Amino acid sequence: MDLADIPLFSMLKNRMGYLSERQKVISENVANADTPGYAPHDLKPFSFQAEVQKASGVAPAGVMAVTQPGHMQAPGGPPRPGVKAMKTKDSETTLDGNSVVLEEEMMKMTDARMNYDAAVGFYQKSLNMLRLATRTPGRGA
Repeated sequence: MDLADIPLFSMLKNRMGYLSERQKVISENVANADTPGYAPHDLKPFSFQAEVQKASGVAPAGVMAVTQPGHMQAPGGPPRPGVKAMKTKDSETTLDGNSVVLEEEMMKMTDARMNYDAAVGFYQKSLNMLRLATRTPGRGA
């Protein structure tokens, strides 16, 4: 059995992928802090409810469910929640049209990093529980 078959690990993997992608988008914002006319981007918030629906096989409203291998997919497939870059509200815009605020980007980066570390910690704890459950009884640690 693959760990991706376990819904908890699948959701954690998706969460870490989302946070990794968010860090990339934020780092692009920081890299373009001096680019004239650049507007910062961010990802849609990660939806735990969408992940639960995906893990349980229940399609969200408005999305066709593929319940058999012969079913046709909608053009482009179902949208993956939370992975599309979107423009953020700018709090400051410089005279050259750049609206990246480095302090805000650093706060977003710190938040993404803390959430990523928490997800990795939870992933490791869950793996340790699986190892403990599969260990032969009576063997030492």
